Amino acid sequence: MTDPTDAPVVVLDGGLSNALADRGHDLSDALWTARLLRDAPEEIAAVHRAYFDAGAHVATTASYQASVVGFERDGMARVEAERLIRRSVRIAREVRDEVEATAGDGAPRLVAASVGPYGAILADGSEYRGRYGLSRSALRDFHGPRMELLASAGPDLLAIETIPDLDEAAVLLDLAEELAMPAWLSCTVAGDRLRDGRPAVEAFALAAGRSAVVAVGVNCCAPGDALPAVRSAVAASGAPAVVYPNAGETWDADARRWRGEPGLDAALAVGWADAGAQFIGGCCRVGPDDIAAIARLLASR
Repeated sequence: MTDPTDAPVVVLDGGLSNALADRGHDLSDALWTARLLRDAPEEIAAVHRAYFDAGAHVATTASYQASVVGFERDGMARVEAERLIRRSVRIAREVRDEVEATAGDGAPRLVAASVGPYGAILADGSEYRGRYGLSRSALRDFHGPRMELLASAGPDLLAIETIPDLDEAAVLLDLAEELAMPAWLSCTVAGDRLRDGRPAVEAFALAAGRSAVVAVGVNCCAPGDALPAVRSAVAASGAPAVVYPNAGETWDADARRWRGEPGLDAALAVGWADAGAQFIGGCCRVGPDDIAAIARLLASR
């Protein structure tokens, strides 16, 4: 196996929700960014373009909180819900193709289809708690059809992200293997623990030896938790790491707002890369300017 610490670094995008909010969109309802797949797909495209312009080489689709169940609760028919989930990939692919055609640098850019946790559709902060009270079979019934829809739209890989729960991580990794779809597994952690309270290293170890897995790591966590998680993920999985933390704030699910002082130090990315991270970017509250700073520092590394 190639030493993960020797892998080239790929710059990810930043948060979709904060970039859309900065463009004037109210994302306070239960569908969050997924609502704009129906109402303003051109705005999602504009954010993908902004991150590519900032130096990102991956566009993460607006499917994190998109599910048939969630869209049906909002009054949509199943066929429309399925169309919107596939649309999330199509939007990113179209922007990617346009950027590659005009950039003239010959650098490949990727579309990562976001597979968010079951807790995201509950819109109550459950993705920061895990242990939903669902069996693995029920989690499989929820995630399987959505992952099939996303894969059918032709992304380059699946971004299995913000996973707080060990059982959910196991189900999602099994599904990615069955789809034979490249994927990264990215968990959300507090310190060295998953949000469900179990050791994060147990989730990282689940990815060891799986042919579908291209990277293992963390996102939607405090920046200070990222480096220990990268080291743990590389050691436990034998794969390169993926890392894209928040800007340092915490989510208040009751008030539906971020609290604290934002400010991701882009210089941290160099340490993540040196520790074996191959995919590096930002999550909530990390914007195009932050990604541009990360891209500049990694390019000069």
